[in-house]
Amino acid sequence: MLKSLSIENYALIKQLQIRPVGSLNIITGETGAGKSIMLGALGLLLGKRAESSVVFDERKKCIIEAIFDIKAYALQDLFEAHDLDYDEECIVRREVNANGKSRAFINDSPTTLEVLKALGVRLMDVHSQHETLALGNSTYQLQVIDIVANNEPLKQAYKQAYNLYKEKQKIHRELVEEGNQMSKEADYYQFLFEELDKAALSPNEQDELEQELSRLEHAEEIKTKLNEALMLTDQSEFNALSLIQELKGSLSSISAYDKAYEQLRERIESLQIELKDIVSELENEEARVEVDPQRMQECQERLSLIYKLQQKHQVGSIEELLDIYEELGQKVMRLGNLDEAIEEAAKAESRALAAAQQQAKALSDSRKAVFVQLEQSVKELLSDLGMPSATLQVKHEEIALSPSGSDLIDILFSANKGISPSPLKQAASGGEFSRLMFAIKYILADKTALPTIVFDEIDTGISGEIAIKMAQMMERMAQNHQVITITHLPQIAAKGAAHYFVYKDESETTTNSQIKLLNEADRLKEIAEMIGGKGASAKALDSARELMNMG
Repeated sequence: MLKSLSIENYALIKQLQIRPVGSLNIITGETGAGKSIMLGALGLLLGKRAESSVVFDERKKCIIEAIFDIKAYALQDLFEAHDLDYDEECIVRREVNANGKSRAFINDSPTTLEVLKALGVRLMDVHSQHETLALGNSTYQLQVIDIVANNEPLKQAYKQAYNLYKEKQKIHRELVEEGNQMSKEADYYQFLFEELDKAALSPNEQDELEQELSRLEHAEEIKTKLNEALMLTDQSEFNALSLIQELKGSLSSISAYDKAYEQLRERIESLQIELKDIVSELENEEARVEVDPQRMQECQERLSLIYKLQQKHQVGSIEELLDIYEELGQKVMRLGNLDEAIEEAAKAESRALAAAQQQAKALSDSRKAVFVQLEQSVKELLSDLGMPSATLQVKHEEIALSPSGSDLIDILFSANKGISPSPLKQAASGGEFSRLMFAIKYILADKTALPTIVFDEIDTGISGEIAIKMAQMMERMAQNHQVITITHLPQIAAKGAAHYFVYKDESETTTNSQIKLLNEADRLKEIAEMIGGKGASAKALDSARELMNMG
């Protein structure tokens, strides 16, 4: 329930605070004093958009904060889903700057308007004449039926079955679409796969072929240069090996005289060994080099095939071609198995559909079982509220499975005798609609843990004995729910457990709205003035006292 509401720098409100009780709270005041302004501020806490015009003093920001006791609402999952800290005492705050920019907080953590809305509908049910339009909405009407029928377990069971069905349906459709697409491209995929399979590519083949072709194309030059190197190192009269041998002999003759000479001799000997090894490799390489036009043509043709495949597949390496080859192989294999997969997916979808239809029927049967009960209960309540000829009829139509089931609900209503019920959007005046909505809220309050209920002048168009009946109904609702009622009727005001009075304070340079909790004497005076006007007479005071003492 709402434990406290603080409004600062909003519209005509400079600063205002209210701490409603857990039962029936009454708010009265003069027209234009700011009663509905409070609802606007509450709307910001429930996620409505903010405008810069709401800021009372542009030099300061507007701050609206409410503290709720939420331990009875089972909201842990909602807080967890939105990564918010859960506490049984929840603080919701909205800040609005003069430029219209706003920030929202839940338990001091920044949040979005979407999250604020999701939480707001679980904390407060604000009902005004404008909000009665919701009753004409088929989705809202279905929610009413489900609450009356205590359908939450059936709704959850259906939701799971429906979501599974939609999941299986999606898998089946995607496989069919994939099959249709792949069927169109199957021959092409098969051709590409066979072409790469025939090519029998291997990793590093391209680099090896390019090196081999380079040697073959320059074989004569390579052989000539290798022979020149052999001549210089081993085969000419003054070759390098001979010269090194002489050099080693010269140093050998003096190596005994100094360790430095011996070290130089050893280094020359190492050089001689290395050069002999080089000569051996030069001989091997010279023998390996052949002028082979046929092999050169084979390398050219093989590389030409590789380059052609790379260009075709828009890649630059053998490795990428091999990846494409593997991918094509999987597609060809998948196409071969796809028919079987589609058949299995179709069976899974069919099973899920049957299960969802079974759950939808159970939910639908439960809904239809309370139609008469709802019709009769509303008719009796409306009779108490001064509409003895009012009739309500629930029209039902079976539809294809939807997220809410297989039912389309349309509540038909007639306020007058002899007039056939018609859709709610066409059937009732503002006052009649308000009483109908109140009757439905009264029924729902017995069926579910409604959040704080706010009625904004729902009593429009009624008076006298009917107003007393509505007041008594509000009082009964408030035994199990926190109710906040903005009213202009003394009969309703007299039933409040707490009575707040909204008034204009014009003691400063600018008018601002204030609110105060009335004591018993002030309550008596306010209710008397609601009956007889300003400066209430003794008779009005007696009438007010009678209303307040009425059981």
